[in-house]
Amino acid sequence: MKIRNFVIIAHIDHGKSTLADRMLEVTETIPAREMKEQYLDSMELERERGITIKMAPVRMHFKGTTLNLIDTPGHSDFSYEVSRSLKAVEGAVLLVDATQGIQAQTLANLEMAKNSGLQIIGAINKVDMNPPGMDLLIEELAELIEQEPDKIHRISAKTGEGVEKLLEAIVDEFPSPKNELKEKALIFSSLYDEHKGIIAFVRVFGGVFQRDKRTTLQAFNKNFKVKEVGYFAPEFKTIKDLSAGEMGYIATGIKDPEKIRIGDTIGEEALPGFKVPKPVVFVSIYPDGGGDYDDLKVALEKLKLNDSSLDFMPDSSHVLGRGFKCGFLGRLHFEITMQRLEREFGLETVNSFPSVAYKVVMRGGKELFVENARDFPDDYERSFEPMVRLNILVPNRYLGAVLGLSEIFRLRGIETGNAGSNIIINAKLPLSELILDFDDKLKSISQGFASFSYEFDDYVEAELRRLDILVAGEIVPGLSRVVYKDEMENEGRRMASKLKDLMPRRQFVQPVQAVVGGKIVARENIKAMRKDVTAPLYGGDVTRKRKLLEKQKKGKKRLAGVTRISVPPEVFKELLKK
Repeated sequence: MKIRNFVIIAHIDHGKSTLADRMLEVTETIPAREMKEQYLDSMELERERGITIKMAPVRMHFKGTTLNLIDTPGHSDFSYEVSRSLKAVEGAVLLVDATQGIQAQTLANLEMAKNSGLQIIGAINKVDMNPPGMDLLIEELAELIEQEPDKIHRISAKTGEGVEKLLEAIVDEFPSPKNELKEKALIFSSLYDEHKGIIAFVRVFGGVFQRDKRTTLQAFNKNFKVKEVGYFAPEFKTIKDLSAGEMGYIATGIKDPEKIRIGDTIGEEALPGFKVPKPVVFVSIYPDGGGDYDDLKVALEKLKLNDSSLDFMPDSSHVLGRGFKCGFLGRLHFEITMQRLEREFGLETVNSFPSVAYKVVMRGGKELFVENARDFPDDYERSFEPMVRLNILVPNRYLGAVLGLSEIFRLRGIETGNAGSNIIINAKLPLSELILDFDDKLKSISQGFASFSYEFDDYVEAELRRLDILVAGEIVPGLSRVVYKDEMENEGRRMASKLKDLMPRRQFVQPVQAVVGGKIVARENIKAMRKDVTAPLYGGDVTRKRKLLEKQKKGKKRLAGVTRISVPPEVFKELLKK
């Protein structure tokens, strides 16, 4: 059987999912009457946001060849999805939007594909719009992937122009999969099924897998009997067996999510594992609205099955109770996970302020990594913050505006260079500032034309302090933050002022205080809701009015002492904005 395994990689919103739609049509994998936009994006969130979040595999047939495609995400927060898919294929279609040009994540994904040793085919999308400068863009892409300009495909994923020729090139130019002698299948994703247990998405490198055959999960040396094998059509399609070179799924029957790891091997001998990126953003999550701790645990375990970068461990708060400290790859990854918990599992949660992992050297030389801001010590010898390397790609006319971001964010070591018709800016930025609204600010000042990618760099020494927020005299769990020493007063005033405007008013005055090391650096008051208790009075002795006001005052004081202060989720989102 003639097989080609490949991925489509691109910057976000360059048309990957639309191109996958046209391929499904051209290969008649999906009947025309059943076709819909973003067919492979099965999650409701993907359709709402217009982005791919989870990789989506599908098998197609074209002119006697079986094509196994994986549609991948484009946002830098989900680059781990791309890295996993690259280990399961031999070729990559690098897609570039003709109206937007080569962007930062285009370069980052290309670099990953090259490092994985993949054959690359370049394609320019949206040629039906005939934008100016397209010939120059083709030359830039050809130079980037070290090919001749006439090898770059001109396509329109919307109209289908050029898609069939691109499929022919995939058949002719991408290599056939190599078959190994021993039974091996790489797990590149998974999900949970109530009846079939954990379903592993696999690329078979050697041997044959079929129903009722006994095999082994190498990481845990766990033996199990295969319940079912099949491929993605894109829905699950049961078949007799999966053999070397093919892509499909294996229903394991295993019900314990801890036994399946993305990157593990099913079979006789382990394949070289691929690196799973470590989380860089940490948030503590607790059940809310009468939710159950065990329900939250089960939901997180099921999400982790097809999101191997999601880390979590038990956590607790004296106010919020039992929960989990979770690790994410970025702010979008965090937001998507929160929405999935709500929509897919019906869970309401309360979360802490997103934090990053700081390195602290205590007096005496002991070194700590602090992932939760509330655990950051007041007394220590030295502190270090994580930095990322930024690659910003921007048209020349917006260069000054982008460089002006250094007045808002702590950009360091800024260097510029030419990248075709664009300017590339290399800089370093504290990770704690990247997870705020750097992306929004960059898009705003460049009118959406600038793009960026990033990767972890190293820890750099910095003078850091823990900033606590008190409302009505109580520390609010989740609002503690680690801030740069020179910014602690400004940040304290900013947060206190925002909380004054954002927090719901109650029947008593709520003082908002920002505290660093026991010292109050900022204060605001959330005004009380007013109720005129003297309104029913119509003359008479003034002492009656005084008695009512005094009774109201005592009632408010008593209420303030027993009311639990909570911060609504939407307030957290607003506080993330710089």
